[in-house]
Amino acid sequence: MERQYVDSSMISSIGYDYLSSILEIEFKNGVVWNYPNFPEYLWHEFEIADSKGKFFHLNIKKQYTPTGYRVS
Repeated sequence: MERQYVDSSMISSIGYDYLSSILEIEFKNGVVWNYPNFPEYLWHEFEIADSKGKFFHLNIKKQYTPTGYRVS
């Protein structure tokens, strides 16, 4: 999955796979989490959010369960 680098104090990059509806987030500590069944409309909101960290905490962290992670 291709990710785009973002300006954030906690997130390095984000990406979305439209075919599988998976959100991928790479955090500053190098850990990459995958969030399955992530809605496309919410991806678009995340992509344009002024604060990726705030958006993550308010709309993703407790609402979606990540599956697997790796250290990049």
